Amino acid sequence: MPTPHEIIIRPLITEKNTALMVDNKYSFEVLRTASKPEIKRAIETIFDVTVTKVHTMNVRGKLKRRGRETGYTRDWKKAIVTLAPGDRIEVFEG
Repeated sequence: MPTPHEIIIRPLITEKNTALMVDNKYSFEVLRTASKPEIKRAIETIFDVTVTKVHTMNVRGKLKRRGRETGYTRDWKKAIVTLAPGDRIEVFEG
């Protein structure tokens, strides 16, 4: 079983995800084999917060070209985590 730090790969900081933080939702890239309960447990362990919902989606790699060579970027899994009112994750702040 993977550790919490292996499940959560990195936080996703984009303009859209920054707008979601107003609703107490935070986005992460997670391990592709991780389930929702594993993601919830990992977020609660690492950041010491209470998670109320976890939404996941599998993101397919995009077609990229470099000259005449074509290929795809890697596939990955995204998790949007909703926290309990009053909880915050400091990684995303300031």
